[in-house]
Amino acid sequence: MKQFRNKALRMFSVLLCMSLLTVFVQTAVLAEEADQDALSQVLVAGQGLTDTLIGLTEDQIEAYEDSTDAFTVEAVNAWVSSREELGALTDAENAEPTAVQNGNEYTVTVPRSFENANANFVYVFDRRLNPETLTVDVQLPMGVTLARAALNTLIGICTVFLVLIFLSFIISLLKYVPGLVGQGKKAKEEPARAAAPAPAPVSAPAAAEEYVTDDQELIAVIAAAIAAAEGTTPEGFVVRSIRKSNRRKR
Repeated sequence: MKQFRNKALRMFSVLLCMSLLTVFVQTAVLAEEADQDALSQVLVAGQGLTDTLIGLTEDQIEAYEDSTDAFTVEAVNAWVSSREELGALTDAENAEPTAVQNGNEYTVTVPRSFENANANFVYVFDRRLNPETLTVDVQLPMGVTLARAALNTLIGICTVFLVLIFLSFIISLLKYVPGLVGQGKKAKEEPARAAAPAPAPVSAPAAAEEYVTDDQELIAVIAAAIAAAEGTTPEGFVVRSIRKSNRRKR
C-alpha cells in the first residue's frame, strides 16, 4: 500500500513538473510572439511617421507647431531644423528600418536618403506603443564633416587672436590713464580756485609821512615863539615847514 502511494506521489510530481514546464514554455512563446508583434507595430508606425513628416507642407507644419501634443511639436521641430541641411528626398535605395526593445521601450530607426546627406529618424516608443521622442540623425559625408571641423577650428583660432589683440590695445592705453586723471584733477581744482575769493592785498606799512601844514596861524604862533626865544622879531626869518618829531622824551 505504501509503495503504491509512493509511486502515485512520484507520478503526480512528474506530471506537475511537466505541466508547469509546459505553461512556462507557452508563456515564453506568447511573450516572444507579443514582443515580435509589438516590434512589428512600432516598425510600421515609425515608417509611417517618417513619410508623413517628410511630406508635410508649410501650412501643415505651421498647423502642427500649434498642436497641444508634445511629441507632435517635438517631431515637427526636429524635422524643420534638419530639412534645409538635408535637401530634397531622393529615390535612392534606403537601408532596412530596424526596431529594438530596450526594457519597456522600443527604439525604431528609419533610414532615408536625401540630396545632401542621409538621415536616420530614430523614434522611441513606450510599452503601450506610444511615440515619445524623435531624433533626426544627419549622416553627413566625411568630406563635409572634415571641412566643418576645419572651419570651426579656424574660427576659434581667429577669435582667440582677435581677443588678444583687443586686450593688447586696451593695455597700451593704460599709460595715458595717469595723465587723464591728473588733467581731470586740475580741471576740478581750477574752478574751485576761481570760486574762492581772492584775499585782500595787505598794504605795506605806510612810510613815515612828513606832515606839512600850511596853516598860517600855526606858523605865525611858532614864528613868534622862536623870535621871543631868540630876542628878535619874526620878520627876521621865515618858517618854511613844520615836521613832526618821532623822538620821545625821557
